[in-house]
Amino acid sequence: MKANPRPVLRALLAATCVFLLAPALRAEEAPASPTLAKIRDAMTVYVGYREAAVPFSYLIAAGEAGGFAIDLCRHVTDAIQAQLKLPQLAVVQVPTTPGARQIMLETGTIDLDCGATTNTEQRQRDLGFSTTIFVAGIQALVSKDAGIRSFADLQDKTVATVFGTTAPAYLASAAARQGLQLRQRGSRDQAAALQLLLRGEVAALVLDDASLRSLVLQLAASDRERFVLLDDRFAFEPYAIAFRRHDPQFKKLVDQTLTGLMQSGEFARIYDRWFTSPIPPHGGNLNLPMGDALRQLMLTPNDRGA
Repeated sequence: MKANPRPVLRALLAATCVFLLAPALRAEEAPASPTLAKIRDAMTVYVGYREAAVPFSYLIAAGEAGGFAIDLCRHVTDAIQAQLKLPQLAVVQVPTTPGARQIMLETGTIDLDCGATTNTEQRQRDLGFSTTIFVAGIQALVSKDAGIRSFADLQDKTVATVFGTTAPAYLASAAARQGLQLRQRGSRDQAAALQLLLRGEVAALVLDDASLRSLVLQLAASDRERFVLLDDRFAFEPYAIAFRRHDPQFKKLVDQTLTGLMQSGEFARIYDRWFTSPIPPHGGNLNLPMGDALRQLMLTPNDRGA
């Protein structure tokens, strides 16, 4: 008795169809976002943080980073886990620096840069940025005994800045506008720049207002009284969370998370926690209430660069 070939043929045809359709099914299941696909495959998201960018991103305990940007990024990683429907998502914190963050993003070493990163039109050529999370004013910290009362008093003085930040360019531009001659001395980080000021090797330290206030808080009480912030602001700049370019789906997720926090009031609560309340590890208070520019951006969020 001959076997009926039809069931065998039907099975072969079904297997062939599954084989031919499998790539399409896998493509449909895979996120359109290369960043989300990378995170899903590894079940891990790598979050870049700064070790001393108080209060945005800094070490609050051994191996543990915290801060305003870190809290915001925690909501973003929760949203990533929800969108990918992952039962678990490992969040790995990776230390970075202003000079290294771009290459670390481009090479996939980190997926989010959660520090104190200025969104500029020039940087937008290489990186993606979220909606603005903070508006910083660039100021100068000087010794009260130096006789410096305004930006004009920095004529012929040496000023400390930090490599990889936008402050050097803003300082040079402001000096050119006012016809001032001054010298810049770059440092690898904020702590090193502050030491130059403490030792009297520079007349001023130029950084964003929040960073300068945090540096003063880290000084001994007797040293805090020695310094003052000039009222002059050389520029204002938007801070944002950075990630890889050409990933609109990932950017949409990040922006929707942040704007949701702004609309719910959670963003303001996170802001007050880090800028108008005692913060770890020593309980200092920056006393920097939210400015009008950021309040407006909460109502009309955007990602425009400086």
